[in-house]
Amino acid sequence: MDQALTQSGKSPVSNAPPRASRGLLAAFAAYLAWGLFPVYFRALRQVSPLSILAHRIVWSVGFLVLLLAWTGRLRSVRGALFGPGFRVYLISTALISSNWLLFIWAVNAGHVLDSSLGYFINPLMNVVLGIAFLGERLRMPQAVAVALATAGVLALTVHLGTVPWISLVLASTFALYGFVRKSAHIEPFAGLLIETTILLPFAVFYLGLEAIRGVGMFGPNASTAALLVSTGVVTATPLIWFAVGVRTLRLSTMGLVQYVSPTSQFLLAVIVYREPFTRAHGVAFACIWLGLVLYTWDALRHAAVQGARERPGRAAA
Repeated sequence: MDQALTQSGKSPVSNAPPRASRGLLAAFAAYLAWGLFPVYFRALRQVSPLSILAHRIVWSVGFLVLLLAWTGRLRSVRGALFGPGFRVYLISTALISSNWLLFIWAVNAGHVLDSSLGYFINPLMNVVLGIAFLGERLRMPQAVAVALATAGVLALTVHLGTVPWISLVLASTFALYGFVRKSAHIEPFAGLLIETTILLPFAVFYLGLEAIRGVGMFGPNASTAALLVSTGVVTATPLIWFAVGVRTLRLSTMGLVQYVSPTSQFLLAVIVYREPFTRAHGVAFACIWLGLVLYTWDALRHAAVQGARERPGRAAA
């Protein structure tokens, strides 16, 4: 895009605001779509979570193969599937499939609020992974943010008499998935196609068993069948918007927009689905939201300092 603008005589800088606006809109659309996933999966409540997951895998493979073939990027998938880094994809596949399955089950079992809590915790879980695996040191605001999130989870645990395992497993599997995928060095669409291709034989086998048992592969009616077939497009489309956002926005901006997703789930759970929201939930969410405010403020401040340090170097160059 920049090359085309330069050749036409227009400055790439002059086009920055519209480009940034498109990126912000795309990022917002991606996170809003992910935040509204409960509405989609609730419409499939009459289908078992494993069957929904199997359909999601099958139709994601089909859609992604067409997408990557159309854009001429299918060759990178073949190289990665048979390359030395294949073990990384086995781990990431196990993580994302377990995350997807738990999310689908949680939504249809009336635990959208727990799902929302998990994805609010996720950014702070990334901080914990950085300490555990990369030897990173916490800045003071980060330490306070993690402590607040921990206090919120403990408050909920004490009140409910049980650990909020749905929230913690969703947060940890997704954080670990992102951590593992960083080492793969491949674009999101190709990586997702590799992961769903690994799972494809299991998905086809499971759907075949359901057909033999007479359960019906496509649900009880045409509308359910249409929703199941659409899971591939529904899975990949937000990823396309996300990729546009990542290319045009700063990571600090993406970090702020990411809260659209769990916020949407939270509002759905409390306002639309009327899930119980106790005083303990209020304390837990307040602690985590305060921690996220601290975490986001620190991330923006740190990014500004880093940018100020790099600018003199650019000027000298």
